[in-house]
Amino acid sequence: MARDEVARYLGDSAGTVDDDARQRLETYLDELRTTQRYRFYRALQHPLYPILRKVDRVAEGLDHVRAAIGAGRVVYVSNHKSHLDYLVEPLVLDDHAIRPPLTAAGINLFGGPLGLLHRHVTGAIPIRRNSKDPLYLVTLRAYMAEILERRDLLYYAEGGRSYTGELKSPKTGLLQAALLANRAELSVVPMAVAYDLVLEDRMLPRAALKKRKRPFSQEVAEMVRHAVGYHSRAFVSFGAPLPLADYDPHARRDLVTLAHRIQHAIGLLHKVLPTALVATVGRPRMPIDELRSRIDDTITILRAQGANLAVQTGREAVDQGLAALTDRGVVVVQDGRLRVRDRFVMRYYGRAIDHLLAPASTIGT
Repeated sequence: MARDEVARYLGDSAGTVDDDARQRLETYLDELRTTQRYRFYRALQHPLYPILRKVDRVAEGLDHVRAAIGAGRVVYVSNHKSHLDYLVEPLVLDDHAIRPPLTAAGINLFGGPLGLLHRHVTGAIPIRRNSKDPLYLVTLRAYMAEILERRDLLYYAEGGRSYTGELKSPKTGLLQAALLANRAELSVVPMAVAYDLVLEDRMLPRAALKKRKRPFSQEVAEMVRHAVGYHSRAFVSFGAPLPLADYDPHARRDLVTLAHRIQHAIGLLHKVLPTALVATVGRPRMPIDELRSRIDDTITILRAQGANLAVQTGREAVDQGLAALTDRGVVVVQDGRLRVRDRFVMRYYGRAIDHLLAPASTIGT
């Protein structure tokens, strides 16, 4: 309440406090307040084991995380692929004895019992992503800046999940809040999560076509149904920390430059997996030999871009990617040719590496 930006909003030039605005601000603060009970948080892995055992967690770049933690507070900034991100990414840190941060999550996740877990155990902070209320935005930025004086934070640069599979443009609200904190002891660690198979892969591209989101409870029910037979690797890759001391929170140019720099780093960290390569290059009725050859050409381009490759040859990509996509019912091989059974899901996986194959690879420029 004592922060300058909040005081300016609540009072007038004569120092009179707007009681209505103060009451609304306190309501927003109550909504944002969260608690992470670490002992219970770790224990959550046991009831969630039926889901977590379906995802093999793989971490890369943990030395960057340890360097950032040694220097001060950390803001982890990630892409957003799945509702599993909220489980997988903090647990990767916990797997390596790094205390999980608080997490900024959409307010749609806070209904029912799951909302109680988020608010009182996992330490998730509910965010009204589409709010236009200036008082809410001031409150949110001030609250996050205060949190970062004492805790680390994880947020998703794209806001919500990518419904099309591609890496979306970054939002800047929470990044600006981070710049309002003690920048001298604060750094950003870019991170990227990538799955061989995304649990919601049948739901997201169709929701994008309809241009509407369904209630979270409906999504959970469908995720449970699609989890039958599901198994995937989750690669969580961390990049070099970016100190914030040289960026001015009140300079729009600094904010946009930093946001695109982080997003560019996330794009390069994103693991290029066999399923994405097969989906990017594969076409209906394409001979498998041609698929291998074209993936080899694509890998050459990606390697020149500095991409984070999971495989080095087209043969590896086809062997691994076709097996995963076939098990998922996306493609099938008949008479030595590729047959696409679900073109929507195929396109979804193909767009995962669009940012690396775009002309001049423009992300972050």
